[in-house]
Amino acid sequence: MSSRTRKIVLVGAGSAVFTAGLVRDMLSAGNLGRWSLGLVDIREEALETALGLSHRLAQAFGANLAIEASTDRREILPGATEVVTTIAVGGRRAWELDIQIPREFGIYQPVGDTVMPGGISRALRMIPALVDIARDVQALCPQARMFNYANPMTANCWAIRQVTEVPVVGLCHGVHDTIRSLARYLDVPPDAVTATYAGLNHLTFIYDLRYRGNDLLKPLVSRARADENPDSLANRNRFSFGLLQSYGAYPAVHDRHVTEFFPERFAEGSYYGQTLGIDVYPIGDTIAHGDESYAAMRDQAAGRTPLDPSLTRRTVGEHEQLVEILQAMDSDTGRLFSANVPNRGAVPNLPDDAVLELPCVATSHGLRPVQLYDFPDVLAGIIARKLAATRLTVAAALEGNRKLVVEAMLADGSVTDGGTAAALTDALLTAHREHLPQFA
Repeated sequence: MSSRTRKIVLVGAGSAVFTAGLVRDMLSAGNLGRWSLGLVDIREEALETALGLSHRLAQAFGANLAIEASTDRREILPGATEVVTTIAVGGRRAWELDIQIPREFGIYQPVGDTVMPGGISRALRMIPALVDIARDVQALCPQARMFNYANPMTANCWAIRQVTEVPVVGLCHGVHDTIRSLARYLDVPPDAVTATYAGLNHLTFIYDLRYRGNDLLKPLVSRARADENPDSLANRNRFSFGLLQSYGAYPAVHDRHVTEFFPERFAEGSYYGQTLGIDVYPIGDTIAHGDESYAAMRDQAAGRTPLDPSLTRRTVGEHEQLVEILQAMDSDTGRLFSANVPNRGAVPNLPDDAVLELPCVATSHGLRPVQLYDFPDVLAGIIARKLAATRLTVAAALEGNRKLVVEAMLADGSVTDGGTAAALTDALLTAHREHLPQFA
């Protein structure tokens, strides 16, 4: 058990599902010692929802939880030991525009939060806000560990690391969930499976997967080839399993995200007879579900409806590994987790300064990446190409440089014509003008 008093600050606490999941995990953890919670969100209604949920969860657990809340993070950050960012500049309405505007140019995305025009547009809004938060962390709680969950993960963490001294770590449950789903597909216990992987968030190649020392990647290929169930994991992720057959590595996080890194293979969103983001992985449904979930959380937070019993039970989700990571750091057990950190030679055939998603050892000094000297060159080539577009995106966001946005659009691969890239860039910059002060 930790002997210190821990203060966890959530910036972007209005992400109610994440906040509820993390607070529940913290309340149910038995060896984190004393801790308090700080909640920050620039929207007062969202902050009230997060605060109400946190109080109701503490009551359900019988805990006397000290909670601070403010729309001004500078009031809450002093004394923080961990700062967790889950912000979404512009919220779901801005996300809708990131999807809808590219469709006018024949570009269809199933997610739109990492790469392609939607991901680039999101980065332009997110990076300045996250850099400002990191600078406040550096000034007000320089010893705090900063964990980022906001997308686009790679671009956000790369930008923070580039212009501040805050050693931010990006966390996502995608690799963890993908390994578990592959294990279940082969009917082996997920907790007994080991994996080696590298890449960038939402395109991380699992190139070694084993159960009790036995290879699982070849059995995955064999099972997928013989699988006639249209609803099976393999047939719901035909593209990812195709990459496994071609490259001997499975990409996390399945087709919904992975297809966005290969836009040239899905002209106008064409995906095995369907259209990405509309017929398959309909993004409108995802956004609508987010609205519905938030409304339900708001009613529970205000006491208008009973607290959903499921909120007090451990569930999977973005939040799920943070408490385990903190526990592993406290106990210095050397447990492995997937995290987004600077390469710094861990994967020699990828740029040193790039942020990669890698297996990392949890130590008392932080998360340390495992050295991966055998990452296949063919996979490194795919990742390097996407990193080039991400590098341009980061520079464009930090500088407020329209020309670099156009170049990022072209490097991404969704657009091949300079005039189209310029028109799309201008449409997105105009639509999001209020959230892009650096382009004013």
